[in-house]
Amino acid sequence: MLISARDAADRLGVKPATLYAYVSRGLLRSAPGPDSRERRYYADDVERLKRRRRAGVRAGTPPKPFDKLAPVLDTSLSLIENHRLYYRGRDATVLAATADLESVARLMWGLGASEPFEIGMLRPELRRLLAAPRLPANAMDRARLVLVRLGMHDVGGLDISAQAVVRTGSRLVTALAAAVTAAMANPAPVHRQLAHAWGLDDQAADLVRRCLVLTADHELNASTYVARCIASTGASPYAATLGSLGALSGPRHGGETSGVEALLREALRSGDVHGNIADRLQRGERVPGFGHPLYPDGDPRAAHIIAAMRASRYARHSEVALGIARHIAELIGRQPNVDFALVLVSVVLKLPPGSGLGMFLVGRSVGWIAHIIEQYATGTIIRPRARYVGALPV
Repeated sequence: MLISARDAADRLGVKPATLYAYVSRGLLRSAPGPDSRERRYYADDVERLKRRRRAGVRAGTPPKPFDKLAPVLDTSLSLIENHRLYYRGRDATVLAATADLESVARLMWGLGASEPFEIGMLRPELRRLLAAPRLPANAMDRARLVLVRLGMHDVGGLDISAQAVVRTGSRLVTALAAAVTAAMANPAPVHRQLAHAWGLDDQAADLVRRCLVLTADHELNASTYVARCIASTGASPYAATLGSLGALSGPRHGGETSGVEALLREALRSGDVHGNIADRLQRGERVPGFGHPLYPDGDPRAAHIIAAMRASRYARHSEVALGIARHIAELIGRQPNVDFALVLVSVVLKLPPGSGLGMFLVGRSVGWIAHIIEQYATGTIIRPRARYVGALPV
């Protein structure tokens, strides 16, 4: 049953504006109401949240770093609220207009994060890895291989003090960018390194820069939660980042870009968007790259990238793909999300297959490192309790 915002707020004893925060944290779901300007809320979610709050900490006691009653962690890094994404209080889409990934790292990591990122003493080993005759063809597989091998040589990566993790993070991001392109790192900003390896001009490089900035963090998505869980055990940043890569590769997370790429290329080839989407829905398949539970009115990251594409010299080249996106949005009632936007940039700029996910993992690695630093600082292990629903003991 759906109830009004006022009714939901009254039941919870909060202001209506607080409901947006609960939705962004995944504690409540909302749906459009009869008046498109007002959202409605699921009564079951509201009652469940009331029960959790009654069982939670008493008023006046300090909040715990981990709430064992719900998968919620305290963080000062990113906020999703009122359909916007913020990095330490800064609107990510505003930052993306001018900032590069290095400046986002300085904002998120603090403690004198360097610009540009540096590979340091690992340069010879990275060069040997990239020159290997059997280097994996897939960017994600290359990233895993590079981190495993560099982690074996990077003794400094075992130091989990905040300042040391900043230095390790610089090496990690550099290594991941090199792994994505299979090209050796250089002193240029990361988006320039990617652009050089892919043979892009300045406007194309700017689109890559925006993609990196807008994927840098997104609160406690699956890969970031994995990073924090691993970091909470005291394991190294390499171990935490490798775990995050595994989570990111899944088709319901960063791996969704592969589904978007297949969808877009098929639609471009056949020209039959309506039939393509109808066939997918008939088979019970979801349409990748559209809709996001935290942005019911549209993903602001995607909107920014698409607007930048339209303002670039590549606008004409993107017209057909954007027409396909509009058609799909009309058919299913959901707007493009950041996965679609990454693939749009990849297809229009004629990047190698899988480059959308490559940009995603390089950008998101900055957020992973930030969360790893924050988790180490708590000094606690993440150990939620399970709610047992099996057979009772006899």
